[in-house]
Amino acid sequence: MATGWAAEGAVQDQIDATVKDAIELAQVIVRELNTEGYNTLHAVNGAAGLALHQNQSVDLVILDWMLPGGMDGVELLRRIRQRDNTPVLMLTSISSTSDEIAGIQAGADEYLSKPVHPEVFRTRIRALIRHKVAIDRLEESETILFALAQAVEKRDHHTAGHCQRLAIFSVAFGMRLGLAQGQLLALHRGGFLHDIGKIAIPDSILFKPGKLTPEEWALMKTHSVRGEEICRPLRSLEKVLPIIRHHHERWDGGGYPDGLRGEKIPLLARVLQLADAYDALTSERPYKPAYSSESAIETLISEANGGWRDPQLTELFVRLPFQELAAASAEFSQGEEDSFECSVRNLRENVMALAS
Repeated sequence: MATGWAAEGAVQDQIDATVKDAIELAQVIVRELNTEGYNTLHAVNGAAGLALHQNQSVDLVILDWMLPGGMDGVELLRRIRQRDNTPVLMLTSISSTSDEIAGIQAGADEYLSKPVHPEVFRTRIRALIRHKVAIDRLEESETILFALAQAVEKRDHHTAGHCQRLAIFSVAFGMRLGLAQGQLLALHRGGFLHDIGKIAIPDSILFKPGKLTPEEWALMKTHSVRGEEICRPLRSLEKVLPIIRHHHERWDGGGYPDGLRGEKIPLLARVLQLADAYDALTSERPYKPAYSSESAIETLISEANGGWRDPQLTELFVRLPFQELAAASAEFSQGEEDSFECSVRNLRENVMALAS
């Protein structure tokens, strides 16, 4: 027993020494970063670091595996990841492969073993900051597009909430089909961006209560191509482009803009197309009253039998719990009309909860 206590005490001494080294290294890092021109914030332990991260906007977090107090660097990293995707550089004196994997799995963007070469350290810092700047610019561009799409929707009070409901219906359906996460994200974005090309359609055509002339209809049909052109510069929307361009194609080849037939129509476009048609049927429009859910489902089935829709997908789609999905959309959108970012975040949370 005495030997065991001695061994345990030695291990604790080693841990204390490692933590002391981590604190001293942090002080060195702060001086180094200040010299490089960075603005730095320093926390003395995991709890303080978490509080700092929750109250301050930062571009990069540098963590040591060993921290004083009850929270180590890996646990702090997990909690940071629950909040956002701020780049994280993990430093450690532990050099085992399993520990390195644990740090990366917890969400570390870079992992450096101590002692750290100064130039390597500076190079990693610069690379992570450049990446953060690039992501911020990308998110800003996406935000502008999503805001533009919302502006298109708000031009017509008859389509209020359409994009939000469409995103819910299509993502929930995609989950039922077992689609991959990247495909679900494309459907989510496509729900908001599918009609962004209508920004180029005159109000006299977009809101005409009667039947469009052949010339007006030809112009209306250009919105899918124009929407693709608007979103094409963003590489992050690559998987969304086929949805935007092809969500008005028909199973029998009679749709637009390219007259694609059957399975040549991209799967995600067919998925969103069904959600779009259902919501359009159940919503009041200048040219028609709102259908009941039962009547909308009957219409979709009839259109599938007539060659408009993918018959197999239609059969699966009409089994969705539409009332529950619509209720979820209405619930989290109340009071959030001016908070688009919050709406999108809550949308994903609600869809995940309903599909689980």
